[in-house]
Amino acid sequence: MPTIDALSQRLNDYLDLEQIQQVRRSYFYAEQAHDGQKRKSGEPYVTHPLAAANILAELRMDHQSLMAAMLHDVIEDTEIAYEGIESQFGKAVADIVDGVSKLTHLEFETKAEAQASNFQKMVLAMAEDIRVILVKLADRLHNMRTLGAMPGHKQRRIARETLDIYAPIAARLGMRDVQVELEDLAFQAHYPMRAKHIRRAVVQARGQRKDVISSIQETIEKRLQKEGLSGTVTGREKHLYSIYSKMKAQRKSFSEIMDVFAFRIVTDSVDDCYRTLGAVHNLYKPVHDRFKDYIAIPKANGYQSLHTDLFGARDITIEVQIRTHEMDAVANQGIAEHSHYKNEEELDASDSALGSYKRARKWVQGLLEMHQRAGNSMEFIDSVKTDLFPDEVYVFTPLGKIMELPSGATAVDFAYAVHTDVGNSCVSCRINRRLAPLSQPLENGQTVEIITTPSAQPNMAWLNFVVTGKARTAIRHYLKNQQRHESVELGQRLLNQFLANYGATLNDIDPFKLRELLQEAELDSMEDLLEDIGLGNRMAYVVARRLRPEEELQVSGDDDESNRRQKPMSIKGTEGMVLQYAKCCLPIPGDSIIGHISTGRGLVIHQTDCRNIGYLRDDPEKCIYLEWSDNLDEEFSVNLTVQVESHRGIIAELATTTSSIGADVVAIDISEHEGQLANVHMEVTVTDRIHLARVMKKLRRLKSVNRITRD
Repeated sequence: MPTIDALSQRLNDYLDLEQIQQVRRSYFYAEQAHDGQKRKSGEPYVTHPLAAANILAELRMDHQSLMAAMLHDVIEDTEIAYEGIESQFGKAVADIVDGVSKLTHLEFETKAEAQASNFQKMVLAMAEDIRVILVKLADRLHNMRTLGAMPGHKQRRIARETLDIYAPIAARLGMRDVQVELEDLAFQAHYPMRAKHIRRAVVQARGQRKDVISSIQETIEKRLQKEGLSGTVTGREKHLYSIYSKMKAQRKSFSEIMDVFAFRIVTDSVDDCYRTLGAVHNLYKPVHDRFKDYIAIPKANGYQSLHTDLFGARDITIEVQIRTHEMDAVANQGIAEHSHYKNEEELDASDSALGSYKRARKWVQGLLEMHQRAGNSMEFIDSVKTDLFPDEVYVFTPLGKIMELPSGATAVDFAYAVHTDVGNSCVSCRINRRLAPLSQPLENGQTVEIITTPSAQPNMAWLNFVVTGKARTAIRHYLKNQQRHESVELGQRLLNQFLANYGATLNDIDPFKLRELLQEAELDSMEDLLEDIGLGNRMAYVVARRLRPEEELQVSGDDDESNRRQKPMSIKGTEGMVLQYAKCCLPIPGDSIIGHISTGRGLVIHQTDCRNIGYLRDDPEKCIYLEWSDNLDEEFSVNLTVQVESHRGIIAELATTTSSIGADVVAIDISEHEGQLANVHMEVTVTDRIHLARVMKKLRRLKSVNRITRD
């Protein structure tokens, strides 16, 4: 069992006496606060914060982080409040403790929602002080080490959360040692049988591989000595979860994964790294396309190293990583390496830890931006999960700046990575100077140019292929705002339309009546009311009746029934998301139309004689008579059924004829053969009824066409 004296002894290596005394004081404060509390294992509760502080001491963290680790459960589990810690240990320590403190037991609909909300709070705390996440990771790591004391179902839930959130965060911050241990402990808790079988197979394979590893290691060491290079060569062990993940993702057998022998060479300088690379390439033949230079282009978490795959003797594949001592420390400890907790100005510009620190800050700022734009905690955590350290691709802007994106990222992801406004206004892209689809996945080394226009706006279809959380959140945020704007506008037009029946407009509304209605409906503003009307959640007719002026009521009395169909509302065709054309009858300009106010969808437009609207047609609360605006500049879909004499090339003939008259064929399908006759179903886009008549007339002239009807 760890003791405070043993920890103090360890801290002598890098903290001064006064700082160690403060850490000791925080321990005794926590011991007193948790007095009488036990862990599930039966140990005194204070052993947990002490163990978390020991983990941070291994990472050589500053004294304030160690004090916060000692006190991290005090606010939640004892009577002591934030102010008590602040008065005893200062604001910085109290803020870290406050950020790390787990949520008090709130009622959530699902465990996933609780986890999402917990993570959301953690991001906000991380934005204030990055040390919050390091203390949280130490807390989680010790909890994982002692997970055996928990019931089985809790073990699996905590292990799943660790694999989903905490291990990827450790990876994202470059803390490989912490990441590997979290993954292996969570893997054993969540999949005990799989972990057991893989561990047994690894132990067995280790004995068989021992001679091969020693032989390769000796050969590399001799070559380095011959070249006058000083480098430490070690064999790298693959950890259990890494083996399992590769078997699952790459669909490879255990033996295929273990047939790759991995080595790490740690040198004194960057220059030695590249010279060592030349030496090993002279020794073994490199595998084509398997060299990566993360020294020149570091990973998103600040990781730097040279990676190369080599063909060894007897068809053995050798993976080699080459890096300096400093890069090795940053690779294992990431943001926790060196003095990341100092002010940024105090960091040495040549320090690799600075790169790791800056990237971590940038990532947290990105999370904060996503949090501000996300609609709720579940949407936020979905975005974050896709962003938590997937493999990267590196692409260039036209000016040569390198952008790092997750694997599978598209030009739209690239556009949002440059700036949210660029993403919102992008219309197309050039990849290596050639026009390409926005949905095309990007590859390493490509130069991407985004073409924008001020009138452009995000497309909902982009959500089907973007992979970065930033792009997904920004698109949803824009569409949500756009829908609100369009809903408010439509709600205003609908309410004005019904108020006109009482000889009034929005300007004539009695403020007292409006305030009363908003209170009843639990809405904050007139805009919220109009949005509700535009979305169909509230009937414009009912609202108009509530808000009509009293004097108008006395004049018009009940005669207003006859006025309700006075002037139909004009449809411009550009109302956007809150106006939809019914799929059953697909109305087009020239058709007589009626609007059905549908809850949550806004206004759905049908043809007046559509059978699906018949029972609602005379209900003024559900329907509103409409007319087409004179200046429409939009295309509308129409379904046609064409009876033809079937022959080879008939589909092409119909499509070509339709296109020749300026109509686009959206879909075409042939079915219902009756001997030589067949029915062809076509969906075409036209501007209005006159355009449709011209299309149908042109198709009728074809010899193969017997009959044509609009569905």
